[in-house]
Amino acid sequence: MLKILSYVVLVVLLALVALAAIAWWSLRAPDLPAEQLEREFQTPHEHYVEVSPGLRLHYRDEGPADAPVLLLLHGYGDSYATWEGWSPVLREKWRVISLDLPGHGLTAAPAGFVLDGNAFTAIVLGFADKIGVKRFAVAGNSMGGGVAWKLALAAPERVQALVLVSAAGWPSDATGASPSLAFRLLQYKWGRDLLASIDNRPLIKQGLTAQVHDKALITDAVIDRWARYQRYPGHRDILMSASPASHATATKELLATVKVPTLVLHGDYDPLIPVEHSRRFAAAIPGAKLIVYPNVGHLPQREIPEQSAKDVGEFLAAWR
Repeated sequence: MLKILSYVVLVVLLALVALAAIAWWSLRAPDLPAEQLEREFQTPHEHYVEVSPGLRLHYRDEGPADAPVLLLLHGYGDSYATWEGWSPVLREKWRVISLDLPGHGLTAAPAGFVLDGNAFTAIVLGFADKIGVKRFAVAGNSMGGGVAWKLALAAPERVQALVLVSAAGWPSDATGASPSLAFRLLQYKWGRDLLASIDNRPLIKQGLTAQVHDKALITDAVIDRWARYQRYPGHRDILMSASPASHATATKELLATVKVPTLVLHGDYDPLIPVEHSRRFAAAIPGAKLIVYPNVGHLPQREIPEQSAKDVGEFLAAWR
């Protein structure tokens, strides 16, 4: 009887392994040629600049060339495209520059590049130097928000104003699992290896849909664009190299030294970063203003672009 049971268990295990192999084979997807993706998403506003050897940043530059600069930084796995709803509202009075951080969008990074939120600060300052921008306001969502407030600390003479949108930075005190299966898989080496080799479209759809209140906003076009950008050469390896420790460094004492005008935006539905984190940012940064949007999730710039951009425009106009 024991021998038969062992045989059955072995057969079941082999069947599961075979099913997993079939699933991986059906989902596996190689990188797409950089030139193909660049042609596919090219518009008159797209530009590239080499910040350091092998690191060529892609950015979109809209608005009057002599206007004050607003620099926009996206979140993990996202791209400059997340800000497309803000630009029509802001570009009349601002030179709106949205860039792709390494490992994202159409930015090319050297082999072996490791995604480190702290290193992004120097990269963004190097980018600003290369395109001749001395001073700028900066807005960032999620991971990009973490980069934004670190910029305000590292270069207060260059950052004129700060906008944090569902910003990263506080150590998480949540006990529940992430709503995104992809983020849960990132905790394990085998999970990162899997995500680095497959078409992540199903996981992107599940993750993005969980992050927003209005699920209809996550269209097939949004998912397809997000997934195709992840297949830019080397991107998935860079995304899998991320260390959460490189972002969770905010403290009340550190943020109390921020000296620039600050606006903090957050949706009350955000399942990824608790709204309480933005309340902490607003309480810690001297003079910061907080706006919490009802029935909005992790991506206010996508979910309510006109309203959130209007709030940003009014805030920036006060010191312009």
